[in-house]
Amino acid sequence: MKYQTQNNYKMANKIMVFTAFAFLVMSCGNKDNSPTIDQLVEAKNSKELQAKKSLLQADLEKIEAALATLNVKKAEALVSVATIKDTLFNHYLDIQGNVNTKENILIQPEMPGTLIALNVKSGQRVSKGQVLGKVDDGGSSQQVASLETQYQLAKTTFERQKNLWNQKIGSEIQYLQAQTQMLSLQRSVAQAKAMLAKTVIRAPFSGTIDDVFVERGQVVAAGPQGLMRIVNLNNMYVSTTVPESYIGKLKVGTQVDVFITSLNKSYKGKVRQVGNFINPSNRSFGIEVSIPNPDNLLRPNQVAKLKIIDYTVKNAIVVPTNVIQEDGDGNKFVFVATDTKGNTATAKKTVVKVGKSSMNVTEILSGLSVDDVIVTEGVNSIADGMKLNF
Repeated sequence: MKYQTQNNYKMANKIMVFTAFAFLVMSCGNKDNSPTIDQLVEAKNSKELQAKKSLLQADLEKIEAALATLNVKKAEALVSVATIKDTLFNHYLDIQGNVNTKENILIQPEMPGTLIALNVKSGQRVSKGQVLGKVDDGGSSQQVASLETQYQLAKTTFERQKNLWNQKIGSEIQYLQAQTQMLSLQRSVAQAKAMLAKTVIRAPFSGTIDDVFVERGQVVAAGPQGLMRIVNLNNMYVSTTVPESYIGKLKVGTQVDVFITSLNKSYKGKVRQVGNFINPSNRSFGIEVSIPNPDNLLRPNQVAKLKIIDYTVKNAIVVPTNVIQEDGDGNKFVFVATDTKGNTATAKKTVVKVGKSSMNVTEILSGLSVDDVIVTEGVNSIADGMKLNF
């Protein structure tokens, strides 16, 4: 492999040769008042030009031979070095996901009718069970009142019939008929109240009314738009899919670094759910990562970048990825500073076996040891055996 520094010194030697050659040309042009090369060219004297060429070539060979025997200074390079220490190495799985919350729904009316009450507006905080609005019951409240009156009468009749029956007065059939009538009306009242309750629109969970799509007095019914959207931002998570090969590496509770692109902010999350189904089309499974939302900045459908630790070595030897080079035989190597004396050393090409790379560093499986000194800057301008200054 040719290195830039070696080429520079070779080029310098060539410049010296050509300079000497030019000097010879000038000297020969004026020696013994003989004709100059320009004069010979103008006179088209090929014989004399050939003689001068032979003379100059002989002198040039002498100059090159003399330069070869000179004690030319060995190439040097100015570099930066670092001492290797064992360290904790983590490899991350980088994937993209979307922020979600399971408490993000459209409120639908359970009963169609005219919206006679609307108690909330966009941006309002509500509590679970709070009344958000009411639909006209269409006479259901009067029906409930009528059934309750009938039930109270049936209950009184049954209680009296029961007292008579306990005193052995009256027939058993009268007692049973009174009991049946009371129970039947009791169920009718409960059913009517349940239907009436459906006209009242309540918050299914605590959250914020994100938007309201209707106005009071409007006829409403269940539909794609709904009445309003309610969102709870306290239970946020990121959903994504992971390649099948990571089964067994991801478990509930695994820590995850979550970076929200739109906020330029990172959060610490944990895997809260691991899917049990492999999608046959892309050989992946789903996971959910819970993330805190203390600043209330997270929103559903935000893009998130996840870093999940899938490989850890406690006492690993790592080097910057950019110092690793590859030779013509496909061997990975780094330069180690050996024979160190003060701020000088000698470059030694050291073949290494590399492992995983993460965060601009690469794990070295073999070839280097703790306390080895490697070249970190200037690696592209040095060669094996070159003198190093740092």
